[in-house]
Amino acid sequence: MDGQSQLGVFLQARRSRVRPDDIGLKTYGDRRRVPGLRREELALLAGVSASYYTRLEQGQSHNASPAVLDALARALGLDESERRHLHDLGAGAARARKGLRRPPPEHVGDATRHLLDALAGVPAVVLGRRTDILAWNALGHALFASHLPADGPDRAPTRPNMAALVFLDPDMRALYADWETKARSVVANLREVVGRHPDDARLASLIGELTMKSPEFSAMWAAHQVRACDAAPHTMHHPLIGAVTVTQQALRTGDDQSVVVAHTAPGSPSRAALALLADRGAPAAPVAPVAPVAFERSCAGGAR
Repeated sequence: MDGQSQLGVFLQARRSRVRPDDIGLKTYGDRRRVPGLRREELALLAGVSASYYTRLEQGQSHNASPAVLDALARALGLDESERRHLHDLGAGAARARKGLRRPPPEHVGDATRHLLDALAGVPAVVLGRRTDILAWNALGHALFASHLPADGPDRAPTRPNMAALVFLDPDMRALYADWETKARSVVANLREVVGRHPDDARLASLIGELTMKSPEFSAMWAAHQVRACDAAPHTMHHPLIGAVTVTQQALRTGDDQSVVVAHTAPGSPSRAALALLADRGAPAAPVAPVAPVAFERSCAGGAR
């Protein structure tokens, strides 16, 4: 994932979605060979030369200033998440690349462990920046992935990965009443992470595997939607407690990890259902072991 090429691809994708009529640009009935704005039209709106913008989109310019990126964001009508993503990609294009970087292993710090313990009555999962599941409390495991071994996050080489589970694991797919909305939020968050870490080898491996194995992921990834995980309601069909509606909220830690909690409205049937799940714990009847869905580390030689 080269930041320079990612910048050009993102600009082109966003440019193709802006119709001239949407911004009051008169076309005088001319026949257009490309969807959305032409390069020279976007350059004009952003106040830069057409030749400079062309070099930027083609990855031939390395020095887009923050002011130019802001001007392009305004011309394209980007929201705040997309604007930050554009700046992240611009910063990545300006840095010299020496190939994909092997990142250090991720560990859960003591402070995050203590937070997880304090959230014992609420389903909680700790995700690394690549959505590896680094830890979960008992209720988090019971809600999100009771079909996986409880100690899965403790085994670094085969840790389950939340994005891979959402797209490749049939149990996880069946868990969400509106799977497509959940899947799109996962992809949009991964786009945001890629902008901040364009040279992460293991992240590149994850994106590559999901693109090859899931046509749905490939189509959503090509849409270039960008959104950091925040808070969103989801209705889940749990095999033990039935339908439950939770708000999944991501709390970012200082070491670029997220504690995802699933909380419910006080006094709601969903709150009572989670209390029942906490009482029942794991399924009483043994189930056949299911291998965790994790992306193949060997693709990019990522750290274990």
